[in-house]
Amino acid sequence: MNCFVIGNGGWGTALAMTLAGNGHRVTIWGPFEEEIETIRSAGENSVYLPGVDLPSEIKWTSDPSASAGTDLVVMVTPSRFYRSTLETFVPYLSENTLIVSATKGLDEKTHQRMSEVAEEVLHREIAVLSGPSHAEEVARGVPTAVTVAGSDFQTLEKIQAAFMGPAFRVYTSDDLIGVELGGTLKNVIAVAAGILDGIGLGDNSKAALMTRGLAEIARLGAALGAKPETFSGLSGIGDLIVTCASRHSRNRSVGERLGRGESLQEIMNGMKQVAEGIWNAKAARDLAEKHHIDVPITEEVCQIVENGKDPKQALHDLMNRDPKAE
Repeated sequence: MNCFVIGNGGWGTALAMTLAGNGHRVTIWGPFEEEIETIRSAGENSVYLPGVDLPSEIKWTSDPSASAGTDLVVMVTPSRFYRSTLETFVPYLSENTLIVSATKGLDEKTHQRMSEVAEEVLHREIAVLSGPSHAEEVARGVPTAVTVAGSDFQTLEKIQAAFMGPAFRVYTSDDLIGVELGGTLKNVIAVAAGILDGIGLGDNSKAALMTRGLAEIARLGAALGAKPETFSGLSGIGDLIVTCASRHSRNRSVGERLGRGESLQEIMNGMKQVAEGIWNAKAARDLAEKHHIDVPITEEVCQIVENGKDPKQALHDLMNRDPKAE
């Protein structure tokens, strides 16, 4: 297949390497020609995947028109720039091009999932790829399993076949809402998990947080039309585990620094990569409020991120809520 990856970050690069490793022709697009030329000439994406040798057959471009005539487009830009970036490509994408969204986030203004944004811009249904999949490990061939979700099974089979390889296993699902929300909402919980690490708490605390965080995700997901069982799968508990526990997790790392007392502005000013949980905490909280869903962990993360609440006070308030049944 002729594949085009929109987004030259770590995840976009890792997915492109997966496709190239399966014998497909792959081009990666990035918005800044100077950055693209640096990657092209060095054979390394030193900002987002340092130390990883890139396959020479992958092409790099900053020209949106290069996407014309491709069989498969993978959208991997940060949620904050998702809509504006996709609009740039509208003139070049044919009706027969398969579109896969691999961005885990919410639109901050509309609270839409990324697939909803893409369907609004492109006027067609798309598929979503999600699961426990740190780019640093995928790019190095560490065995990984993910889920691709959508409404058309034949389309899902084509996407599954395109990505499936010796170290990259792909499952299919018809629960696009659940798969997408699981990968999105876990980022907020991962910020909270990092805060616990920064405060210096233990395994009991993190296990409780992850379990109750998954309950929040499932409650909100069900209210939005997801299947509850989806959150027991790769894009639910699987992605939650890896994002809350891994040293690769940017969301967890930002939370850890918040727990140590650093200011959010100081942390974000020094970051080159995206922590979607920071951007999406308010959107997730507002979405829950709209549907009258109780999300106390998300609420406290939002208070810390948006209003500068002391993380230790947030923990105290969580632990001292009124008693209730599990």
